[in-house]
Amino acid sequence: MIMEYLKLCDSDYRFMQVVWEYAPIPSGELVKRCDEELGWKKSTTYTMLKRLCERGIFQNEKGTVTALMTKAEFSAAQSEKFVEETFEGSLPAFFAAF
Repeated sequence: MIMEYLKLCDSDYRFMQVVWEYAPIPSGELVKRCDEELGWKKSTTYTMLKRLCERGIFQNEKGTVTALMTKAEFSAAQSEKFVEETFEGSLPAFFAAF
């Protein structure tokens, strides 16, 4: 499942930043924030929210959006996947590259 987290584009990550900054946040308020900060329409916000909820990063329950994965947990998963894919999981090989 970590691999799914890493297949994100810049707009995904910008949206995640907004959620992490304001969560827990009512979904209507999130739409307003995304309009103000990202210039997104309501449909774009809900589409992105649905995708990231399906990936287990966020949750939208009873109209309140919460983070199931913190920014730190997401970053750790990204780092772990990078080492796994690039250095076959070897931290010594990772450090040797630098």
